[in-house]
Amino acid sequence: SKAEMRHTCRGTINLATANITVEDSCNFIISNGGAQTYHLKASSEVERQRWVTALELAKAKAVKMLEESDDSGDESVSQTDKTELQSTLRTLSSKVEDLSTCNDLIAKHGTALQRSLSELETLRLPAESTEKIKQVNERATLFRITSNAMINACRDFLMLAQTHSKKWQKSLQHERDQRIRLEETLEQLAKQHNHLERAFRGATVLPASAPGTGGSAKGIAGSGVPQSCGGIGGPQRRPSSPSLTPAQYKHQVEDTKKEKRTRIPYKPNYSLNLWSIMKNCIGKELSKIPMPVNFNEPLSMLQRLTEDLEYHELLDRAAKCESSLEQLCYVAAFTVSSYSTTVFRTSKPFNPLLGETFELDRLEENGYRSLCEQVSHHPPAAAHHADSKHGWTLRQEIKITSKFRGKYLSIM
Repeated sequence: SKAEMRHTCRGTINLATANITVEDSCNFIISNGGAQTYHLKASSEVERQRWVTALELAKAKAVKMLEESDDSGDESVSQTDKTELQSTLRTLSSKVEDLSTCNDLIAKHGTALQRSLSELETLRLPAESTEKIKQVNERATLFRITSNAMINACRDFLMLAQTHSKKWQKSLQHERDQRIRLEETLEQLAKQHNHLERAFRGATVLPASAPGTGGSAKGIAGSGVPQSCGGIGGPQRRPSSPSLTPAQYKHQVEDTKKEKRTRIPYKPNYSLNLWSIMKNCIGKELSKIPMPVNFNEPLSMLQRLTEDLEYHELLDRAAKCESSLEQLCYVAAFTVSSYSTTVFRTSKPFNPLLGETFELDRLEENGYRSLCEQVSHHPPAAAHHADSKHGWTLRQEIKITSKFRGKYLSIM
């Protein structure tokens, strides 16, 4: 329907943003910049030129309509700007009139030329000469079509310039207003900055810290900064600082202990049209496809990677083994254990930001501490390091390459 044509209707190319290019004598191409490309062929060079000319004129009209729909009123501008603009438009108008006169002369002389060529065709000349005259006749027709297109384009240009002079004036005024507002904001910020500096210089010295937590207020600020960030409601995050003694650290851990969750929350149950999301994603890498938020489980990839340590007791046992074969079996069993939840976990985790870290500190309960970091954005890559007081260290890197192929996912 006509209403649908205002939006991106399947199988159509919007002429306002289309690229029209000539390939050779009879072929031409219409493209919208990558998603759709039409290769068309006319029966002759003259026919091809007529099509291209008509399409270019239609494109100019589409651009004009689009710009007119964006135009929303006028604002005051200086008289000098208006005078300069009117002068430019008058000059353009006179040039278009000159071009129009030239076009009339071209048409007049072109008609005379074609009449002469037609008379030549009626003469009894050799076949080769007749063919050449026919080619010249076609070239003359092509020249007339091109000159007509040129003058029409010039007229359209003048109309566009006249129509959009108000829009240009409005944009210029908007930029001036923005600059004035920015200058005022900067002035206010400078005043606030000076006021804060004066207030800081006149402030009293910070009070001493509570006993048993450190030497000064500065010391508390330095050691209380969390060293990691995790998901909301995720595993407990604890500060870690070289300035804390073991006794202080233990005391701090006990103060911040809380109930660990045993499962992650359910996803919100929203209805989705899967095809409307996926139809434009075929062939792209999964990490570059924008997914609806409820496609994800409420964990980041770094938290999900930390789940590989769920069966850490296998490594604790392996570290105590005397037999290297038995140790190898435990390590192999631990490696396979990371697949224990994949049957039920069909949602993807959230992509971490570049440089994001996640720390899981289970030294007190389980004797290990784990740290993950996102070290590459495209392709996504994470580095994971864990060490245990039971005598083992784990190190792994994960890099995912994935593409959506329409009917299936390709994941490496």
